[in-house]
Amino acid sequence: MRRALRYGILIFFAVIFIYPFVLSFATSFKSRPEVASSPVIPWPQAFDTRAWTDVLVHSDFPLWTFNSILVTVLATLGRVFLDSLAGYSLARLTWRGRNLVFAGVVSVLAVPPIVLTVPRFLVLKEMSLLNSYTGLILPLAVDAMGIFLMRQFFAELPRELEEAARIDGASIFQAYWHVVLPLARPALLTLTILSFQGVWNEFLMPLIVVRASPEHWTLPFGLSTLGRGGAGGQSYDYPVMMAGSILTIIPVAIVFIIFQRFFVRGVAQTGVKG
Repeated sequence: MRRALRYGILIFFAVIFIYPFVLSFATSFKSRPEVASSPVIPWPQAFDTRAWTDVLVHSDFPLWTFNSILVTVLATLGRVFLDSLAGYSLARLTWRGRNLVFAGVVSVLAVPPIVLTVPRFLVLKEMSLLNSYTGLILPLAVDAMGIFLMRQFFAELPRELEEAARIDGASIFQAYWHVVLPLARPALLTLTILSFQGVWNEFLMPLIVVRASPEHWTLPFGLSTLGRGGAGGQSYDYPVMMAGSILTIIPVAIVFIIFQRFFVRGVAQTGVKG
């Protein structure tokens, strides 16, 4: 009875969490009048594929997908390398002001991203990086959360292996690259998943960097323009918006499902000690 009760509670909450996804998928096959008349029914009364046709055929979906893949891959690679490099410096090297810099990194985590919108725009404008791939990728190629994550993981590794490499003549970078980094695979996989998810779903940076350049639009920003209709964009085409949302979610879900066990292990290992 206790086991049945526990499974019943788990199934109840699972249905609650899964229902929005089921509703989004069903809404993408509804007509606009049906969405207005029965918005919470999780199945369409009459299947309508117009929304999927609008997204896949009558839009720049292939271009937006290419831009998202390009920006996500390059920014994720940048985060994995630069965040791990910065985390290694903060955890393993001794230099003046290290604790102050780490305190600054931690304080950045408390700053809402929206607060940095205007400064980012002004900096990119002065550097002539607006409406370009470089302007999209560079601000996303490093983040405070990744630095904190890698620093916490590196701080828990034994120093004996690294010191042995230094005695054998290895430089600081060689010790980082050949000795410490291979031991950090769980943390690197966790950082990769978080970076991929964050960059893939990034909406704010395309909004302020490439809004006037449709050839550089990514999936989140491009799909946000499809569901608008009517005067002043007051009427929304919810079936189109749901179809676009499902297509955006699929890559992130696949990556998370494949690397789920590594993600959980990496978070556990980096969060045991502070």
